[in-house]
Amino acid sequence: MNQEAGGSPQAQSLPGCYRHPDRETGIRCTRCERPICPECMVSASVGFQCPDCVRDGGGSGPAPAAARPRTIAGGTVTADPRLLTKVLIGINLAVFIAIQANASLATDLSLIGAYPPAPFQPTEGVADGQYYRLVTSMFAHQEIWHIGFNMLSLWWLGGPLEAALGRARYLAVYFVSGLAGSALAYLLASPVTQTLGASGAIFGLFGATAVLMRRLNYDLRPIIALLVINLIFTFNPSFNISWQAHIGGLVAGVITGYGMVHAPRERRALVQYGTCALVLLVVVGMTLLRTAQLT
Repeated sequence: MNQEAGGSPQAQSLPGCYRHPDRETGIRCTRCERPICPECMVSASVGFQCPDCVRDGGGSGPAPAAARPRTIAGGTVTADPRLLTKVLIGINLAVFIAIQANASLATDLSLIGAYPPAPFQPTEGVADGQYYRLVTSMFAHQEIWHIGFNMLSLWWLGGPLEAALGRARYLAVYFVSGLAGSALAYLLASPVTQTLGASGAIFGLFGATAVLMRRLNYDLRPIIALLVINLIFTFNPSFNISWQAHIGGLVAGVITGYGMVHAPRERRALVQYGTCALVLLVVVGMTLLRTAQLT
């Protein structure tokens, strides 16, 4: 935000702080958008917030002693805003190392619909009751380039999004997006296709990041350009990429991300987690439909 020097017409037209009307300011609370002066600014993960917005539920009156700054989605601001992103990267790396030591583990963890009888191995997949594959496939990688690209994307997208949403909401977006990607791949891909990787969840972070940037009136061109490049690779048949997992994760990320950053404060948790629950219901529906087709 550009600010003019004091005494210019622009400076004289600046609004006054909502708590100190005699103090002109060009800064606004990132949550309620009321003008705030330096005395009223509370540093948050994204911009500054006013004293009222750092309280649970907002409102007026003295702040409770234990009140803590909240993120734009209502999450708690933490000392390490990238903690869960680091944990997720650590889990992916640990599984990758385990797969390098035991190659058959990749088959055991991958998303497989339903293999035909022998000589194909394994002879069971999701349609045979191995629903855990919808989750384990999100953490399995075989090639170094695959995990390298995914983990760089997770660090670049996940860290800022975790800081903006808060840990619980960030984790909800990640897992719901990953499960949506797995479910769409299970529904539309060949039942003998082996699908693995964190790309579905990461595309969900792409979608949620775009929604967040739009909410904050940031320039969307960088994230859109990066998303378009990734989609070009996704639909290039020479790369053998599961476009179903990418699209499923992206759509789920946009929906859950919108619920996170646009939920009204008075019903914030209900709307946020209710949105996640609705997407999960669709995931369950797709999974049951495909299972019925294959059995």
